[in-house]
Amino acid sequence: MENALAISINDESVRGETGEDASLAALVETHGQLAYRVALAVTRNKQDAEDAVQEAFLQLHRGGRWERIEEPRSYLARVAWRMALRRRGSHAAEEAPVEEIASPAASPEEAAMERERQVWVHSAIDRLPEKLRQPLVLAALGELKLVEVARILRLPEGTVRRRIHSARQRLKQEMDRIERRRP
Repeated sequence: MENALAISINDESVRGETGEDASLAALVETHGQLAYRVALAVTRNKQDAEDAVQEAFLQLHRGGRWERIEEPRSYLARVAWRMALRRRGSHAAEEAPVEEIASPAASPEEAAMERERQVWVHSAIDRLPEKLRQPLVLAALGELKLVEVARILRLPEGTVRRRIHSARQRLKQEMDRIERRRP
């Protein structure tokens, strides 16, 4: 992902005439991974996430806005989020692949169970209403504080906190129902 961003910034079509590409490169270096994780959380596809982040930085460059941003971390996360939502909407008919996180030491059975659990979690999150899913996904990234999630979604902190809590409660209830059905 970093290589793809570096290529765009060093590309002549993106380079500024006054050396402003250095400040954009610093912004990419500082906040690029966060933007990528936000986009990946939405798209669940590495290529789409990279493309969304590329679009976000290109939009910032073309508008010449990155030097006037007061809170670049929150702003960039919001731009990446919106780009990823657009990308996800354009690929809505496609099944999003689930990244495999299973341990290399896990047995084939354990790896299969972990994949099955991940698929279930992602599908359960996808079934949540959009107003609950968005704050949950952003908060699950772990690097965003509640204040930043509220800024990205342009909602009061209390609303974001309540929605995250409600989303987690719904997921827990669904998980409890499944556990009760098991023999």
